[in-house]
Amino acid sequence: MADITPFKVSIPQESLDRLHQKLALADFPDELDEAEWDYGAPLADIKRLTKHWLEKYDWRAEERKINELPQFKTSVTIDRFGDLDLHFVHQKSPIKNAIPLIFVHGWPGSFLEVTKILPLLSGSSDGSPAFHVIAPSIPNFGFSQGVKTKGFAVPQYAEACHKLMLKLGYNEYVTQGGDWGWWITRTIGRLYPTHCLASHYNMLSTVPPSPTTNPLLSLQHALTPYTAAERAGLARTAWFRAEGQGYGAIQNTKPQTLGYSLASSPVGLLAWIYEKLHDWTDSYPWTDDEVLTWVSVYYFSTAGPAASVRIYYENTHDAQDARTGLPAWKLAQRWTPGVKIGVGHFPRDIYVLPPLWSRALGEVVYEGRHERGGHFAAYEVPELIVGDLRAMFGKRGGAFGVVKGKDGVVG
Repeated sequence: MADITPFKVSIPQESLDRLHQKLALADFPDELDEAEWDYGAPLADIKRLTKHWLEKYDWRAEERKINELPQFKTSVTIDRFGDLDLHFVHQKSPIKNAIPLIFVHGWPGSFLEVTKILPLLSGSSDGSPAFHVIAPSIPNFGFSQGVKTKGFAVPQYAEACHKLMLKLGYNEYVTQGGDWGWWITRTIGRLYPTHCLASHYNMLSTVPPSPTTNPLLSLQHALTPYTAAERAGLARTAWFRAEGQGYGAIQNTKPQTLGYSLASSPVGLLAWIYEKLHDWTDSYPWTDDEVLTWVSVYYFSTAGPAASVRIYYENTHDAQDARTGLPAWKLAQRWTPGVKIGVGHFPRDIYVLPPLWSRALGEVVYEGRHERGGHFAAYEVPELIVGDLRAMFGKRGGAFGVVKGKDGVVG
C-alpha cells in the first residue's frame, strides 16, 4: 500500500550532542553503605553505565543494527482519536501460508524484544509452523506517534494493533504478549474474536477462579495443594507487590510529575529502567551496550520517554465498558470465548501465578512450564518462547490450523 513506507531510525546529531552534554554534567546522589539493590539501582552501576554512555557507547553502530530489521511506518485511524502514525517491524516468512503473529511489547520494553525470535520464527526445514511476525512500537512508545488527548487506554492500543493487522492484509491472526502486551492482546481477543483466533501469553495478571464464574475450576483450586514451584511463584509475586511496585503507584497516578525527570535527565531515565531490567529478569547477563540501547530507544523516542508511562494512568482511570460496567483491565481477567490460549510460565517473572488460574481465562490449549526465564522472556530465553509457539501451533498443538491460508491450506 502506498501509505506503508519503509522506515530507518536516524537520530539527529544535535540530539546525540545534547545527550552527551547532559551526561557530562550529571549529578549523582549519595548512597548508604552496603545498600546494594535493596534501595534501588546501585550508585556504582549507574556511574559505570553513565561513563560508558558518554565515552564508549556507539549509538550509530546500534542504529545500524536496528536498521537491519525490516521496519515500516503507516497510519491507522483510532475512534475518537483520529490518525496515528505507527512504527513496526514486519518480517514476512517465505513459507506459504505462514501464520500472521503480532508481538506486542510493554513497559519498559520495546520492539527490540522481538529481535531474537525473528530469525527463529520465519520457517525451518523440520516442518515446524512458520510465522509472519509484526512487532509494532505501540503508540507513545519507540518510533510511533504520541497521543495528545486523554483517555487513550488499553482498548485504543488494542484497536491500533488490530487495525495495523487488517491494513497489512491479515484478516485472521494470532498474538503474543507479556506485560502491557498481555493486557492489550487480551483486549484484542475480546474486541475482535473473529480476527484474533489465538493468543500466547508470557505473563498473566489474573485472580483465582471464582465459585460464581468458574465453579468447577474453583473447586479444583480449593482441593488441589500448590506444588513447590507454585509456592515459589506466589512468593515471587508477593515480593513484587510488596517491594517492586512503587514505580506503578507513581505511573498510575502522577505520570506527568515523573515525566519531567525522565525527559530532562538521561541518568534518571537510565536508573528508572535499569532497575527493572535487573529485578525482573532471571539473572540475565546484560551487557552495558544492551542496557544503553534499550534505554536509548526510550530517550530518543518520537513522543519522548514521559509519554510511555501514561498508559498506567489511562489503564487505572479507564472508562467502564458500557455492557458490563467494568474497565478493560477487569475484563481482561475474565473468560474470553473463541480465542485459543497458550501460556508460557516463567519462574522469575513479576507475576508467577499457579497455572490453574490461567484456565479461567478461556480455552487453554497449551501450557509451557519453564525452569528459567523472567519478564522479558522473548529476549532472555528466546528459544523457549519459540518452542512454545511451535508446539502450540504445530501439528500436534491445540491451536493447529486455527488460521488458514487464502487457499484453505493450514498455515
